[in-house]
This record gives sequence, C-alpha cells and structure tokens, in this order.
Amino acid sequence: MDAGKLKKVAGKKFGGPRKKSVTRSVKAGLQFPVGRLAAVLEYLAAEVLELAGNAAKDNKKSRIVPRHLLLAIRNDQELGRLLSGVTIAHGGVIPNINPVLLPKKAAEKAEKAGTAAKSPKKATKSPKKATKA
Repeated sequence: MDAGKLKKVAGKKFGGPRKKSVTRSVKAGLQFPVGRLAAVLEYLAAEVLELAGNAAKDNKKSRIVPRHLLLAIRNDQELGRLLSGVTIAHGGVIPNINPVLLPKKAAEKAEKAGTAAKSPKKATKSPKKATKA
C-alpha cells in the first residue's frame, strides 16, 4: 500500500475528519422525516385494511376486493375527506336513493299507518282529561 491509502484508512480508524451525515429525508428530497412518514403510511394502511376487512365480512366474503375498499373509505368520515378526490377502479358507488325519488304510495301508507296507530290513543286520553278538568 502507498502512503495515501494508509492515511485514508488511518483517518477513519483513528477519528480523523468525519463526513457530514446526510439524512434520509435529504436523500429522498422530503421535508418530513422518513421514519415518521413511514409510520403514518403504515397507520393509514392498517386503518383502511381493517375497515375493508369489516366490509368484506359484512358481505360474507373472505377476500377484500376494490368494492370493499370503496365502502370502507366512503363510509368513514375522515378517510372519505382525505381520499375525496380519489377514484377506486371497480369500486362502484355508495348505494343511495334520494327520498324524493321513492314512490309516494309506500310513504303515504306508512304515514297513515303511523297516524292511525296514534289517533286511537289520543281519543282514549282526551275523555279522561275532559272528565278530570
């Protein structure tokens, strides 16, 4: 070995001048610490997978498909806001029927059934009040 190589080895071995450390964030060109970013991404992935697994279980399936991911994300308020501009391929849409579009006959029958059940009770209560007064 020549003298130049010995100085480099000796410099590193015996506490010579150290190179300035370069963080992983600088290497990646990020402002956020890489370790913390990885932790955040891991948490988000775990949250989405847990909710999607629950959606799959509700549909009596053992595998998570894109539909389950969409249902999980859109039914969660915070994830829905975070991923509001994201389109999930083969996810479909959230089932929703505007009440205005529902048939009126079914709504009227339910309403009449509800008022018919209430009106006899009111009729029985009002004579008692009248006799007490």
